[in-house]
Amino acid sequence: MMKKLLLLLTAVCLFLIPVRSFADMAEGDMIVTLGENLTETQKNQLLEEMGAPKDVQIVTVSNQEEHQYLGKYVSKSLIGTKAISSSAITIAPSGSGIKVKTKNINWVTDEMYVNALITAGVKDADIYITAPISVSGTAALTGIIKAYEISADKTIPEEVKQAANQEMVETAKLGDAIGAENAAALIAKIKEEVAKNQPKNDQELRAIIEQAAKELNVTLTEDQIQRLIDLFNKLKSLNIDWNQVSDQLNKAKDRISKFLQSEEGQGFLEKVKQFFIWLIDTIKALFS
Repeated sequence: MMKKLLLLLTAVCLFLIPVRSFADMAEGDMIVTLGENLTETQKNQLLEEMGAPKDVQIVTVSNQEEHQYLGKYVSKSLIGTKAISSSAITIAPSGSGIKVKTKNINWVTDEMYVNALITAGVKDADIYITAPISVSGTAALTGIIKAYEISADKTIPEEVKQAANQEMVETAKLGDAIGAENAAALIAKIKEEVAKNQPKNDQELRAIIEQAAKELNVTLTEDQIQRLIDLFNKLKSLNIDWNQVSDQLNKAKDRISKFLQSEEGQGFLEKVKQFFIWLIDTIKALFS
């Protein structure tokens, strides 16, 4: 359910279909971001995989833009020299929250994407991130934010975009140390508590971080704690709607809860249960 992947992005070259304006986009409409270095064959394959209509609106993401937005936070080698990862953003019903699914992305989890997009102010969107081969995914996040700006006819401040990129990278780096799932859960928990309690200083922020780590049974180094303090101080200094952040986090949790209660979710849990039964029986057999 959770796969490793990274991402980030950036978008500039817009290919605009003149049949309708971006502001006219409605529920169910799609906008696509494509990595600039995809071959024409790869582009067509991804568009087919996304189920994109022939007149879909497209944003092209360049490798130069990746370095522009991510160069402060990750090594050049991780960003690479080609923009490959792509995405499809479909306008979801009002109040439904953000849903992310990925394929061939290998550094950051789906939940990390959700966290960063919530920070950027994205809401009510179904997002599919993909690539023709396994890649870090650095051409995807900024592209998604840019595409959302276009689809919602709303400008996201540059400093908020940078903060969302930084959050994504910091979470992924933390995931390398404590596990991707733990890192995503920790950031979401801290964000939820910051939205709820609005800490006034570093001491209060540190207390939130340490309590969240304790509740998740995660051990953080002093350096990791300080990096989280710096990140959330930056988020606090921006004009972020924390009520919306809290609302979107709750919707994300509701999605997971509803999935687990659904027939599909119950089937998934039953498979997990049967796997552990098989594993225990196998171990017992080794000693009998």
